[in-house]
Amino acid sequence: MGQGAFLALRLVDLLAPDRDPVSQDAFHYQWVATDRFCGELRAAAAEGVHVHRVAASASDAHRLSDPRFIGSALLVYALYLEDAMHLEEALDVLRTLVQVGGMRLSSSDAVAVRLRIARVHRKLNRFDEAEAAYAEAGELAATVGDRYSELLSRIGRANSVLGRGNLAEAERSMRSILVEARAAGQRDAEARAEHGIGVALHHKGQPADAIPHVWRGFELFEDEESRLRALSDIGVMLLAVGDCVGAERALSEVVRHGGTRDSTSNAMIELMHCAAYRRDRVGFARWRERCEQRLAEMPPNILADFYLKQGIGQARFGHPRRAQALLAEALRTATAAGLHEVEFRIERIKNGLADCERLVQWELPEPAEPEFDTAELREVSAALAQLGG
Repeated sequence: MGQGAFLALRLVDLLAPDRDPVSQDAFHYQWVATDRFCGELRAAAAEGVHVHRVAASASDAHRLSDPRFIGSALLVYALYLEDAMHLEEALDVLRTLVQVGGMRLSSSDAVAVRLRIARVHRKLNRFDEAEAAYAEAGELAATVGDRYSELLSRIGRANSVLGRGNLAEAERSMRSILVEARAAGQRDAEARAEHGIGVALHHKGQPADAIPHVWRGFELFEDEESRLRALSDIGVMLLAVGDCVGAERALSEVVRHGGTRDSTSNAMIELMHCAAYRRDRVGFARWRERCEQRLAEMPPNILADFYLKQGIGQARFGHPRRAQALLAEALRTATAAGLHEVEFRIERIKNGLADCERLVQWELPEPAEPEFDTAELREVSAALAQLGG
């Protein structure tokens, strides 16, 4: 598959404006060889279909002397790679589109590819590169009057600020964007802003305030991937306020529907965390095993969270040495990836393990009963009960 992708992208490279023109016969010869190889990949895996479409789009673009024909195939393939957490490969595809398309891309593709590049950089915790790409996308969107994409670029920059740990500024930016999105009637941007406000509040230690915002985002989102991502975050926040039943309902829905790999992995990790919270050793072991089957595909932020939550679980079950080892692994993973906010969180938990060990020597405290202080939280819990049906 890697060889097929290499061949398809090198065929696309022949369309770059800074290359000497390739004769029709030479291009056709390379296209036939590439098509023959990539055609065999179509039946091998879903990625094979994407690779073959990229090669086919390059042929159409060369025949019609119009590089815009490659835009859609490359964007779709990059999204597939991003969902599969092949982030460096996704960047290679997106950079190829920028290099080959250049100024000849349609305005929508030019904006979309920069938003995608920014998002992949953000997932890789390369916040400087992400913010630069978001800014470029926003400028292009404003030039062509694309209000929705302009709002997306601002939401992306706010998410980068959040990733850097500036929670107050991220929340302020999201609230400003929310007002503008509502005024402009941009439902999806409004949903993303609501979700972003909730995430910022949760990181500030205010899960009860965060849940209604994320739930409004869930209700506003129209695509399933975004809805599942919001539902996963709601599960995490409900557990933080003590509603383990509601949390498991939300997270189980995410796993049942099977969204992107990272959203499903996150939900499984949180379900493992819920089992530890309920002191359910069997459930904890079952979800841990399912998570371990996905270790190779976990990006650093999710991998660090897995080791962290597993360490917390081992501490709750009275295994402080295992807990210390897992938290040390979580810290190494976070440090290597430059995840500073995660590092601080792990350090705080590590420092509290001694107190946890002393408690375990006497008796494990029972999980706290959920405390719903507002009608909004009760409504969310009730709605989740109906959602699980």
